[in-house]
Amino acid sequence: MMYDCAIVGGGPAGLNAALALGRARRSVVVIDNNQPRNRVTHASHGFITRDNVTPAEFRRIAYVEVLRYPSVRHWQVDVTLIRKTEQGFEIMTQSDEVIQARKVILATGLREVFPDIEGLHDFYGTSLFNCPYCDGWELRDQPLVIVSEEAGIFHTAKILYNWSQDLVVCTNGLDILTKEQQDILVSKGLRIMNKPIKAFTGKNRMLEEVHFTDGTWIKRSGGFITPTFVPKATFGEHLGYETTAYGGIVTDPAGRSSVAGLYAAGDAAYVRPSQVIYAAAAGSKVAMTVNADLIDEDFL
Repeated sequence: MMYDCAIVGGGPAGLNAALALGRARRSVVVIDNNQPRNRVTHASHGFITRDNVTPAEFRRIAYVEVLRYPSVRHWQVDVTLIRKTEQGFEIMTQSDEVIQARKVILATGLREVFPDIEGLHDFYGTSLFNCPYCDGWELRDQPLVIVSEEAGIFHTAKILYNWSQDLVVCTNGLDILTKEQQDILVSKGLRIMNKPIKAFTGKNRMLEEVHFTDGTWIKRSGGFITPTFVPKATFGEHLGYETTAYGGIVTDPAGRSSVAGLYAAGDAAYVRPSQVIYAAAAGSKVAMTVNADLIDEDFL
């Protein structure tokens, strides 16, 4: 069977694209390995009608809605290779199936790479987070830590000051704050710690202390840490699409990549900020582009 569109990735971008294409009466297959980046998060926020929903429940509801449309199918399997053909694309799966589609949307998202700090993963998703707009409300007015190895730490500190003014800014041993920035933060009552962090400790996945390599420590009940985002999609070698400096897939404003018939949506195209509502909107937009391109081809 030749599908109109294969969507690789079953997060909010991929699922919203499938919904829009299903409603457009397009034959669609969503290929997803059920390993979303936000699976460790206790809840997702900021999406109207779904505020505070768990990621698993969000996906469950989304698949119920998407699969109501008879032209949409779901395969839970890893994709190992995508190849361009004269008719469109061939998608090879880990179970050795070959799926053919006229168009492909990559909605594979990103994965997070964190500093090597002991205990970090014990608290990530419950008391350590990366997005203030997603989880700042839940940590409001608490003693918080901000950990980042990037120059954007100053901007993050200014944003988080809106939720809590009891902030300790940690650069994990790096000199990334200018003298002017440090003076501004200190004038607002924030503490700055430039020492490398050794470990996070606490109980029941709730942060209690941040320990530094010189033996000192501070008490904190939560915080925000900046990961490095790298793309999950590893199909560029065979497909040859253009990427950004961050590894995201370069697209035009409508979601078309540099390879004809290949599109990218959500975090795969490095849509910022990295939030469910942004990714879902991007998926809908790209789906409309795919449908319009198919219509143009069929009317020739």
